[in-house]
Amino acid sequence: MKIDLNISLLFFFLCYYRMKKALVIGAGIGGIAASIRLARKGYTVKVFEASNYPGGKLSEFKMGDFRFDRGPSLFTLPNYVEELFELCNEKMSDYFTYSELPILCNYYYPDGFHFAAKGNKEENIMAIVQAFNEDEKKVRAFFSKAEFIYKTTAPLFLEQPLKLSKLYKTKSFWKGVARIPQLPLLGSYTVQLKKYFKNPKTIQYFQRYATYNGSSPYKTPALMQLLPHVEQGIGAFIPNKGMYDITLQLFDLAKRQGVKFIFNSKVEEIIIEEKSATGIRFNVDQFETANIVVSNMDVFPTYKKLLPNEREPKVILNQEKSSSALIFYWGLKDYVNKSLSIHNIFFSSDYSNEFRNIFEDDRLAKDLTVYVHITSKHIPSDAPVNGENWFVMVNAPNNKGQNWDEVVKSARKDIIEKLENMLGEKFEDKICNEHIWTPSGIEADTSSHLGALYGNASNSSSAAFFRHANNSSKIKNLYFVGGSVHPGGGVPLAILSARTMSEFIA
Repeated sequence: MKIDLNISLLFFFLCYYRMKKALVIGAGIGGIAASIRLARKGYTVKVFEASNYPGGKLSEFKMGDFRFDRGPSLFTLPNYVEELFELCNEKMSDYFTYSELPILCNYYYPDGFHFAAKGNKEENIMAIVQAFNEDEKKVRAFFSKAEFIYKTTAPLFLEQPLKLSKLYKTKSFWKGVARIPQLPLLGSYTVQLKKYFKNPKTIQYFQRYATYNGSSPYKTPALMQLLPHVEQGIGAFIPNKGMYDITLQLFDLAKRQGVKFIFNSKVEEIIIEEKSATGIRFNVDQFETANIVVSNMDVFPTYKKLLPNEREPKVILNQEKSSSALIFYWGLKDYVNKSLSIHNIFFSSDYSNEFRNIFEDDRLAKDLTVYVHITSKHIPSDAPVNGENWFVMVNAPNNKGQNWDEVVKSARKDIIEKLENMLGEKFEDKICNEHIWTPSGIEADTSSHLGALYGNASNSSSAAFFRHANNSSKIKNLYFVGGSVHPGGGVPLAILSARTMSEFIA
């Protein structure tokens, strides 16, 4: 009888274990990471994706013999990717490899000045001192402070749930509280830079880091001094098969954990019963039930479209949105300039005017800072012999109904003219393939509200605290991941959001 009872109990628990079902809306990098963590917690996981491919912005496409990573182009904080493999008792290097960048980026200034930022922190410090004639002690003090800010705030805010009742129980919280007097809590990032550097070129070089989260260097808080440490102190890398390989390897990892991906399936509604998420409605009239629902969709349309009858967090949803981008993907049939590297920046002559146009006037300036990313410099197969694949991007306002056809026409002319003048070489006639992604296109293709690349902008000292948490405080069993929620936008933080989400699940 005792044996029969034990067998019955075992059968009951096995059945209960198998009944744990989780649904993830969206196969962006945050959704894939979430599916892996849920599977490891014992859930049967299904991921519903409206498009026919995984990755969202972190995807790829091909034009003729050219391959392009569609969105993010810089790989940082690889430990968050490795953590997912380790969680599944696998070795990341067996599937995914990357290389450290010896040259972080080539910077070109309007007056002809050129600076090649080194991947090695010590080498770059000396390069900054020599190239910009800066005081070495102040340059070192800047990076030391950047590291201090990161090590104080990352464990406290980035890697912890945005919930005070959980934060105050951690050692990092009280350690962070003790260090508050040493943090630069007042003033903008640009004001902070001027405390260390005297050369306007140095300041512009560091100002660019504010664009890593879609913000203005003139408005984002001084705490953003931590961003250079991520790239310089921890490292900047490039996947050996392109950025999309991050998506592909995590996608395959998820499938090895039993996760099922259902593509071409548009979720129409999250089903709420008695203040609890119980499933989804998709493809108009199909239903799927679950114990847990996770939205990797931008938090704004999640509430507006999938939760139309629920009370929305208006303060968070109405926050200023980050910048977007206007991207030209050019396949060039011949090399242009041998001095170009994988990452290249061509600065505008009036940086403040450029960001004023983006965040105040909702338009592009005439003189733009242009980013040129060429993966074929590292992955020759991304372009035909002698050819190059140019990802050409300018920061742009988010989509407010501008006439993007007119904007594209004008910007394309200005960008080509600028690059040809600064490179001292004509190349327009070498463009044999072209694709364009506008803020309106980004919004339509990825459901990012207004085409904002990073959700809410970080243009105020309180912006980090106005991101939506990774769980719902009003609806049981409803969770959120991705760049529009805590801890923020970008590949590493989207992956990290899945870890935080999983910590909310008992």
